[in-house]
Amino acid sequence: MAKAGIDGQVAEAALTLDAVLQRWRRRVSKQELGHSALKALELKNELDLAQLDVLVAIRAPLNEFGADQQQETMVSTIAERLRIDPSRASRLVSELIERGYARRAVSQQDARRTIVELTAKGESVVDAVRRFKFLVMGEFLSGWSEEEIATFIPLMERFSAWTDEAAQVGPDRFTQEVAEIVAHMRETASG
Repeated sequence: MAKAGIDGQVAEAALTLDAVLQRWRRRVSKQELGHSALKALELKNELDLAQLDVLVAIRAPLNEFGADQQQETMVSTIAERLRIDPSRASRLVSELIERGYARRAVSQQDARRTIVELTAKGESVVDAVRRFKFLVMGEFLSGWSEEEIATFIPLMERFSAWTDEAAQVGPDRFTQEVAEIVAHMRETASG
């Protein structure tokens, strides 16, 4: 890492952060908070987590999806927001429409487009789940000082944005280092 211009302390911090992220990823990938919300709100038999994600993507809370909240929501918009395949988004939207959580409508901006909206039933579910999550997270954060929260949130936002560019920057920026890693891996694997 020193060859790449990365300080030893920074490398150690990166290793520690990676370990924390791996533990967190395992918990987040199970979507424990989402499961808890569906169970507590007696929705476990009605919705799965993928459908819940789509409902939230249709609502597009500003603090979660940013500036595109004002645009009309189409199936392609949902796919983009959730970073899933458009055909999967379409299938999930159809399931939610069948169950009365969402509906198709004609775009007010372009009558040729079909948009997706939440029904009152869908709105109430998104509101309830978000309130549940805020209750749980709020209770956890209530043990933090204002200063800790004020420090943590901007740093977390900054760090989460890093992943958008890291996949592109890493292989291109560290071509030689990656080649050395591959060579070492192959050498040690062959005995």
